[in-house]
Amino acid sequence: MIIKTILDTDLYKFTTSYAYIKLFPYAMGRFSFNDRDKTEYTEEFLAKLKMEIAHLSRLKLTDNELEYMTRHCRFLPRVYWEWLSSFRFDPEKIEVYLDEANLLHIEVTDLLYKVTLYEVPLLAIVSEIKNRSSGNIADPDLIISKLSEKVVLSNLHKLPFSEFGTRRRFSVDVQKTVIKYLSEKAEYCTGTSNCYFAMKFGLKMMGTHPHEWFMFHGAQFGYKHANYMALENWVNVYDGDLGIALSDTYTSDIFLSNLSRKQAKLFDGVRCDSGDEFEFIDKLTTRYKEFGIDTTTKTIVFSNALDFSKALDIMDYCRGKIRCAFGIGTNLTNDTGFKPSNIVMKLSQCKMNINQGWKECIKLSDDAGKHTGNPHEVQACLYELGLELSPIL
Repeated sequence: MIIKTILDTDLYKFTTSYAYIKLFPYAMGRFSFNDRDKTEYTEEFLAKLKMEIAHLSRLKLTDNELEYMTRHCRFLPRVYWEWLSSFRFDPEKIEVYLDEANLLHIEVTDLLYKVTLYEVPLLAIVSEIKNRSSGNIADPDLIISKLSEKVVLSNLHKLPFSEFGTRRRFSVDVQKTVIKYLSEKAEYCTGTSNCYFAMKFGLKMMGTHPHEWFMFHGAQFGYKHANYMALENWVNVYDGDLGIALSDTYTSDIFLSNLSRKQAKLFDGVRCDSGDEFEFIDKLTTRYKEFGIDTTTKTIVFSNALDFSKALDIMDYCRGKIRCAFGIGTNLTNDTGFKPSNIVMKLSQCKMNINQGWKECIKLSDDAGKHTGNPHEVQACLYELGLELSPIL
């Protein structure tokens, strides 16, 4: 059994789930799996995956976990954790199969406040089973050797970072080894996105909101209004808490053009998850200065496939301009000498209530060729936002 507790997931799954409950309790969503490497899977893999999916239905929030989360997440009310204690993953909501080319398909459909909770556990399960099926065995000495070099760099240069590696980890045991070491040795490790390991090792839980929050707003309210409405609604729920805004769901340029002075002042900073980090620093600080905001009071959290060397270069560039922090995932939890899985699960469709027709959910990116979702809807979004159209593949 790979996932042994419902808390073995990222904090922002719970914060987003609660936001849906508060504002859109009847909205429905569909999450779809995508292996960007077009990996061919086997029937044996599929059987193991279905077995792990069956195990998910046994998970429930324990009384101790409820009390811990209530004490350590002041921005989420106790009533949410009490609801979560009654929640169960439902395997019947999960459609999983191999197509004729042996490509893996996973789709989960349910009310949005429920379906969002399936994403991270399913990705972690797929990654771990894939490694087991491939005969990949992590060497604990190699993991610690590589990790110690990264921690030395962080400690020496006072590089602040959080562990963000649950969804594409090599295995739950590797992540446990990594976080335990970080909790003991890394002076500037600010926390982890994983709620269970935060509880186990006494670390701070990190996270705010994911791309899906903006994707839902884009599908329901239009792409020109998506960023503004998503941030306004986030404030309506959290009243200034969880104040790092994700910037690149419909490209960072569109985000910055939509950003209001109120939002720029209210949010503590932004998260940069794609594109050229150095260009983004310049664009964001320019935008803050246009609002008359002291850029050194704001923070950028960088989280785009980082390693520690690149993070140091970015930190040097930020010095004297803006605060920075780093969310590092795969480079921490899947740096084992084997090629990490390049897998995602994204909100692919949504509707405001059961009577509404499904609407396509898409995501643009500051990285070339990484737009995701229905190709025709991507074109429609690009057109609506006045961006350069891309060829439909």
